[in-house]
Amino acid sequence: MLSNYNEIVAEAIRRAESEESVTLPVNGHSMLPFVVGWRDCVILQKAAHPKVGDVVVAWVEGRRYVLHRIIRIDGERVTLMGDGNLRGTETCTLSDVKALATHVVDVKGRTHDLYNRWRRRAVRVWWYVRPVRRYLLAIYRRTHHIVYI
Repeated sequence: MLSNYNEIVAEAIRRAESEESVTLPVNGHSMLPFVVGWRDCVILQKAAHPKVGDVVVAWVEGRRYVLHRIIRIDGERVTLMGDGNLRGTETCTLSDVKALATHVVDVKGRTHDLYNRWRRRAVRVWWYVRPVRRYLLAIYRRTHHIVYI
C-alpha cells in the first residue's frame, strides 16, 4: 500500500512542478491539529524557495514521502517535524523537498490558507506548547473522534 501512495504522491509532485494546482488527500495524523489525515486534502504547488514554517511534501529516508513542516534549514540540510508529532523529526536535503502545501481543503470542501495570520500565530503557539502537546492532542482526538488506523 505504501508503494501505491508513493506513486500517487510522485504524480502529484510531477504535476505541481509543472505549475499545475494539485489537490492531494492526506493520510496519517502527523499534522494534527492543522491537517487531519483521511479527512483533509492539501493543495500543492512547486516548492521554489522552501523556508522555515512551510508545510511541504518531502522524500525522506530514501523510501517515503511525508507532509511535514520545515523547522530548520542548515545549508542544504532540512529538518522536518509533523505538527502532531511529540518529538520525532526527519531530515532531508533541499532537493528532497518536492512540493509546498498552500491550502487545506476540509471535509465540507472549504479551502483554508495554511499561512494566514491566524494559522501562523496558532502554529507558533503550538510549537511552544510541545511539552504538553501529548495532552492537547489526546483532548483533540477525543473531542473530534479521531481514530488511529
